[in-house]
Parts: sequence; C-alpha cells; structure tokens
Amino acid sequence: MIAKGVTLRGIEVFEALAGSGSVARAAQITGLSQPAVSQQMRNLETALGTDLVDHGRRPMALTPAGRAFLVRAKAVLSELRLGQNELTVMDLAHLSVLNLGVIDDFDNDLTPRLVTMLAENMTQCRFKLITAPSHEISEAIESRKLHLAIAATTGQALEGIVEYPLVRDPFIFVCKRGLAAEHGGVDAVMHSLPFLRYDRDQMIGRQIDTHLARLKLSFAERFEIGAHLSLMVLAARGVGWALTTPLGYMRAGRYHDTLEAHPLPFQSFSRGIALLAATDWSDRVPRDVARTTRALIGDMVIGPAARTLPWLDGELRLLEDS
Repeated sequence: MIAKGVTLRGIEVFEALAGSGSVARAAQITGLSQPAVSQQMRNLETALGTDLVDHGRRPMALTPAGRAFLVRAKAVLSELRLGQNELTVMDLAHLSVLNLGVIDDFDNDLTPRLVTMLAENMTQCRFKLITAPSHEISEAIESRKLHLAIAATTGQALEGIVEYPLVRDPFIFVCKRGLAAEHGGVDAVMHSLPFLRYDRDQMIGRQIDTHLARLKLSFAERFEIGAHLSLMVLAARGVGWALTTPLGYMRAGRYHDTLEAHPLPFQSFSRGIALLAATDWSDRVPRDVARTTRALIGDMVIGPAARTLPWLDGELRLLEDS
C-alpha cells in the first residue's frame, strides 16, 4: 500500500524541483505558488520518512534517497501521462482509410507506440504506414499519396498543406568519444578531421549546407552518407565528425559509449518537426493526432534526451499550435 501523504501532485512537484533545483522554477513548471511547492515537498518527504533534497543547498541537490526515488517517480509519471493520452486519444472509428508517413528518426520507440494507439482506435479503417527521410515523406504528402505525415519542415509553406508544429530539434556536433579533449576542443577537431556529410538529396543535408554557406564555413570532406546510422558509426570510429540533431543522436543509442555530443562552436540553428495534413481534411483529426504525437515526443524523446544531454535544456522542446 502506498504511504498516506504520497500524492501524484507531490511526485510531480518533486520531479520539477529535481530538474530545476529551484522552488521558483518548479512553481512555474507546475503552475503552483512557491509556498505550495514547498508544502508539497514537505508532505512528500514526511510521508516517505526521508529527505529527498538537500534544502540547505542552492540550487537544491538531491540526496541519495532522492536520486533513487527520482528514477521510479519518472517511470511512474511517464506511464501515467502515456495512459492519459491513450484514454483521450482521438476518435478515428469513422475513418475508412488512413495513409500515414513518419520520419525515420522516430523508428526506435515513438512510431511503434503511436501506431499501436492509432490502430486500436481505427476499428474499421484500412491503415498504411511508411517510414522514410523527411524529403520523401514531404513529397508523398504533396502528391497526396499520404493523408497525414510527420516530418521535418523547410520553413516554407507547402501549397494545400497545413502544418501542426511538434518539436524544435537543434543541431549538435558529434564525434568519437574523447576526440575533442585529445585535439584541444571541438573547433580543432573540425579543422583536423573530415566532415561526415549527410546525403545532399536529404532535407537535413540541404539544411546543414545552407547554414554553413550562410556563415561562410567550409570544411574538408570525403564522405557523403545517406544512412544516418552509418554516419554515426563513422563518427564513433573517429573517421571524422558530423552535425546531427538530438533526435538523430538518441536514435544511435547503441553507439553512445563511443560517441560524444557537444553544442555547436558557431551560430546555432535548428529544424522543426511538424505533422502535415492536406487542407481538405477536417481540422479535428490532424489536430488530435498532433496533440497525441506531441505528448509521446515529450515523454519518449525529449525526456531521455534531456537526461543524456542536459546542456540541451530549453533548446530541444515541444512546439504548440499557433
């Protein structure tokens, strides 16, 4: 039985406080007053019989008990949030057919979960899913081969297509673990080893090229790679360095022991991921799918990425409808 005084609100406050180290910031995150945040923490610690944070430090730091409890708290909150979205997911029972395209960055975890949720709600629907790079997904929805698509956007409006923003995905620098320290910094790596470039036919490759050209930056290059994981393997083996995004880095989780990521040593830039829908669709279905996808991204992508790369705080973030 859960101890009396351990409440969902208290656990949410603890998660916010653990992530921010500040009562004021936790109050902003949870929408509570600062005294209410402090009271929730006192109630939770009293119920558990132990201190979860060192109240004498600024910013507040977790105690050993707090670090252990945070792991369980995050898992519980993640499942509750996903469960809530499954209960409030859109009603798709009226659809007879749905063709959906999803950017391959989400192949590992999010796409299977989203598809499961959609399939369970489309009881009479013929459903087709394709996963591909963003430029292929965009071309498919422009030619009306897809009804809905989740892909990176160019920033330019597509005729007959409505965008529902999902996430801001900033670009980062990646190379073999220890390489930056060995060479004396990221900038030295960039001028010592080849640039591992994405295929120029891909949207991500074109966006990187455009930004580097804008900054008048040029680097030695020998490789142009279409397969994202192949690019990450070359970087992990020290063949060269690459520019990617947190979504791409997290997708290469199996190589994290031999990869390291850093903020860009020049002007930052990012790409946007959005749900795309033809204008002849009713607004309700794509808006509901976008809302559900946004919640999944927050729990299954942004949360893990923030723990792996804490310096991304505020840079990798969800985007709301305008």
